[in-house]
Amino acid sequence: MPQITLRGITKRFSNVTAADDLNLIVKDREYLCLLGPTGAGKTTTLRIIAGLTMPDLGTVHFDDRDVTSLEPEKRNAVLLSQTYSLFPTMTVAENILFGPEIRNMPAPEKEQLLVSLLDLVRLTKRADSYPWELSGGMQQRNALARAIATNPDVLLLDEPLRALDARLRIVLRKELRSLAKTIGLTVIHVTHDQDEALVMADRIAVIRAGRIVQIGTPQEIFNNPISPFVANFVGQSNFFVGRVVTSGPNGSEVEDHLGRRMKARPTEVPLGAKVVVAVKVGHTRLLKFNVAKLRGTIERMLFEGRVVHVDVDVDGLGRFSAKIPASHRDRYHVGDKVGIGWGRSRAIVFPYPADGLENELRVD
Repeated sequence: MPQITLRGITKRFSNVTAADDLNLIVKDREYLCLLGPTGAGKTTTLRIIAGLTMPDLGTVHFDDRDVTSLEPEKRNAVLLSQTYSLFPTMTVAENILFGPEIRNMPAPEKEQLLVSLLDLVRLTKRADSYPWELSGGMQQRNALARAIATNPDVLLLDEPLRALDARLRIVLRKELRSLAKTIGLTVIHVTHDQDEALVMADRIAVIRAGRIVQIGTPQEIFNNPISPFVANFVGQSNFFVGRVVTSGPNGSEVEDHLGRRMKARPTEVPLGAKVVVAVKVGHTRLLKFNVAKLRGTIERMLFEGRVVHVDVDVDGLGRFSAKIPASHRDRYHVGDKVGIGWGRSRAIVFPYPADGLENELRVD
């Protein structure tokens, strides 16, 4: 299976730049999730790799082969788009077997492939149904099975689990990744769902405004984001703005405009510089009011199953969020006075964005 390399890819549509000098390497047999907000350039990137869209600048390589001008059918890269594109006059089974039929796959192998793929996408009982008889989620699963059945070297998935219900989506996350690994596919999976990317990816490439802003393992992206945008997009974060007042190998302290000092990780930002401290919501703790430096009032509590999401209006700073175990929800109530805090190792220091924090965090 090929390694995919994008070098300096640029693509403009009228006054919109969908890819802006984009560079990316997807390793042989890697499962890479391309994660970003709507309009970031995810689908355009897939279409360029598939050969369906020509870049204005830059090159696409499969291993050492430049395929930038190569026809789509000669790349052996299959794109599963959001429109599914099922053949309306073919049944579920016939759609899946369309590729194997063209390749003249022996009948026993076709039958075995069909059985395994129908089971994977939970459509065994609908094998004889036509696309118009299926729900949107079923059509999406049918299209996914058909894409896998073509035996591609590269599988390009554009929001493949988008239309599925929550329970099935969780099941297919595991099984789709497992199948790709078993077959040995190189997979690029586009999504805007951070949980999906964190569970499925070998590596995550975070894309914003047509550029890859960070690439790494799920753990690297989540625990060591490169910017406030990544910190907030991959796992919601709280932000504390101030100036660095102490700094050393064991950590730093940041003081806000009201003189409140909060501990953070070591930083190379110079003393006195304005910074943003980012702390994941899941790493933010509720404290007793009288011992905390940041204090506020609980304004909302949302039950999320195993945890409760708690929003606190912190004096002079606005909303901070935390998560508590569902078993602790009776300890707190809307209107309670509480403190907010975190462990030093959980707080990442970033230089204050040149365009302001609000613009840095925008996802449109």
